[in-house]
Amino acid sequence: MSVLATRRPRERIQSRRIKEPKSDHAFLIINYGVLALFCLTVLYPLIFVLSASVSSATAINSGQVVLWPVGFNVDAYVDIFRSPELFGGLLNSLFYAVAGALIGTAITILAAYPLSREDLPFRRPLTFFFLIPTMFSAGIIPNYIVVRQLGLLDTRWAIILPGAMAIFNMIVTRTFYQINIPKELLEASRVDGASDFRFFFRVALPLSKPIIAVNLLFYGVTQWNSWFSAFLYLTNSDLYPLQLVLRNILAKSAPDPAQLSGVDVQELIRNRELFDKLKYAVIVVAMLPPLIIYPFVQKHFVKGALIGSLK
Repeated sequence: MSVLATRRPRERIQSRRIKEPKSDHAFLIINYGVLALFCLTVLYPLIFVLSASVSSATAINSGQVVLWPVGFNVDAYVDIFRSPELFGGLLNSLFYAVAGALIGTAITILAAYPLSREDLPFRRPLTFFFLIPTMFSAGIIPNYIVVRQLGLLDTRWAIILPGAMAIFNMIVTRTFYQINIPKELLEASRVDGASDFRFFFRVALPLSKPIIAVNLLFYGVTQWNSWFSAFLYLTNSDLYPLQLVLRNILAKSAPDPAQLSGVDVQELIRNRELFDKLKYAVIVVAMLPPLIIYPFVQKHFVKGALIGSLK
């Protein structure tokens, strides 16, 4: 009986569950509610654009499309993929995104790593020198003159080189190196006889995979979404990126009031309906490749962005 008497209190103690405080429970509910609302505000526009791109123009204009497609058809996509310039624009955008990401990432790392070293001479003046373009901008016309004087007009380099490095990315990368490359590691490598170049290529660079993935994603998405530089610097349609090709398709489909006379009414209505759907189909075609690539670099992107921004 004494053994049973000693076991029962222990079993009762073990069976008791720690009750969560009401304040913590309320905080979790509010937190989950805010996150769910944020997810809805992000997902709903994407779902609406996708649904509107495969709905009828009548349903779009009358406001019947709320969440799911109404009057399903793919006329807008058929019209887009019929364009002979689409495939060339897609290849050009892939080239600009890949080349811009590689060049921008290389330049950013080569600029950020020396600035992260406290033994770099004139470190603070050099950092301020890099920050000057973030405070002042020459404008479109001076930039156009510089590109023309360099002989880059109507070439692929006019799209890649003028915006090859972003100062924000350089600052984040510099912070990443300051946090993740301690002085003790550098001193230990010097004791072993390693030079600065060898330390960078054999130690610092292998530890930079998260921030490299972040820079590749940032520069690649920026180049993919860019169309204004191509609009300014390119006249050869064979060099147009996908964004500019899609813009031209949308512009050609827009009804012109100056050409209303002598045009069949049915054809005019069809063009107007096609234009209403093209606006959404163009968005879907443009944003699909980054959405496909992002899951493969998400882990490195989140890690690198958080580590590089903590200071």
